[in-house]
Amino acid sequence: MEKKWEEMSADEKQEAQFQKLLAPKDPEGNDLKFQSPKAEASFKASINRIKAAIQLKQPDRVPIVVFPGMFPVIYAGLTVEEAMYDYDKCVAAFKKFVLDFEPDIHFGAAAPGPGKFYETLDYKLYAWPGHGVAPEHSYQCIEGEYMTAGEYDILITDPSFFFRNFYLPRVFGALEPWRMLPPLTGILEMYGVAFNFIPYALAPVQESFKALFEAGAEALKWAVAMGGFDGEMATLGFPNILGGFTKAPFDTIGDTLRGTKGIIMDMYRQPDKLLQALEAMTPIMIGMGLGAAHQTGKPVIFIPLHKGADGFMSDEQFKRFYWPTLRKVILGLVEGGCIPFLAAEGGYNTRLEVIRDLPEGKTLWMFDKTDMAKAKEIVGDTICLFGNMPSSTLKLGTPQDVRDYVKKLIGTAGKGGGFIMANGAFFDHAKPENVKAMVDATKEYGAYK
Repeated sequence: MEKKWEEMSADEKQEAQFQKLLAPKDPEGNDLKFQSPKAEASFKASINRIKAAIQLKQPDRVPIVVFPGMFPVIYAGLTVEEAMYDYDKCVAAFKKFVLDFEPDIHFGAAAPGPGKFYETLDYKLYAWPGHGVAPEHSYQCIEGEYMTAGEYDILITDPSFFFRNFYLPRVFGALEPWRMLPPLTGILEMYGVAFNFIPYALAPVQESFKALFEAGAEALKWAVAMGGFDGEMATLGFPNILGGFTKAPFDTIGDTLRGTKGIIMDMYRQPDKLLQALEAMTPIMIGMGLGAAHQTGKPVIFIPLHKGADGFMSDEQFKRFYWPTLRKVILGLVEGGCIPFLAAEGGYNTRLEVIRDLPEGKTLWMFDKTDMAKAKEIVGDTICLFGNMPSSTLKLGTPQDVRDYVKKLIGTAGKGGGFIMANGAFFDHAKPENVKAMVDATKEYGAYK
């Protein structure tokens, strides 16, 4: 008798997830029909190669992944604005990117996002092409205090109420009337229950829901285009194993609630409140990642680490404010059968001894400016290393510069397996011949003998 999911160990859950990836289905639930036997063989070889690397084993060769920003759009001759508003053009650009460069896996075409969706809800957290940014540039976050210093108790006591009545009305202009909605926890018994629903009769609230329904329809249209792209690329032999994303609790609060300045001040002025809020966010972030993996059927959950780099905070602050709840999120995802994929933006050289405290062969770390030889020495027997081709080399170097860097990196980080060759940071601009050199050199130098 097969074990139930809840009865499986973390190892068994991870294995089950990989077996699911190796037996892909079409939208109707039937076995996926590959366009050729070669495509099927390539698809399965890529997944097995990635699987071995994540589990710190030695595959047939070092896997190669290109994880770009807007480079596929620019490479195809489009503006970012076109990719955000014309989903067919966006998909075509990312298809050209995958077919021209042939990485082992890809991460979909969702990066540009649906421009009309943001427009419909009057999104204030970002400027994007045509709305504060030039058509050819990527979107930009508009950081601010979307949660005040005095609102921690609301966030800690009832996070959903805070997000619905305070945060969302501040970052989506169309949802500003939601400030008038009562807490759902007040809907208890017959007496007085109707009072809770009076705000839904008000014209501004009703208009906000009309905008929400329109935005939902646009989001679905975009999601269908993105899913269709993944399905087509799979038939051609290129898997996408990215199931969604979540965040470190510190970044959840520091990025878009309190802002960088706000959370730095909070570490000194109200550290206990901040620590309570981080704990309150932790199960929510675990659930966010597990829910995404369940919805997409893909186990890799991306976690961009925005504020944990060397120099942003002291080692002691990292150990107190950043790492404990991030570690809980990582372990929660691992226990749920997911593979946390952490992008350690900036340098993590002083953090390596700390992040070593994780189960072996369960996580994937994208390193940007971290010393990869040092990372291999300290955490190479615990986590899979991913990266760290510099964006500057891809943009300003020569193909030979790229090939030399690949060969050196494979010789250090690639010893014995547990390494995936990739760029270390997202990039919009690069010389196509350099991107091609990174892929080709990995396939040439990365074979294990």
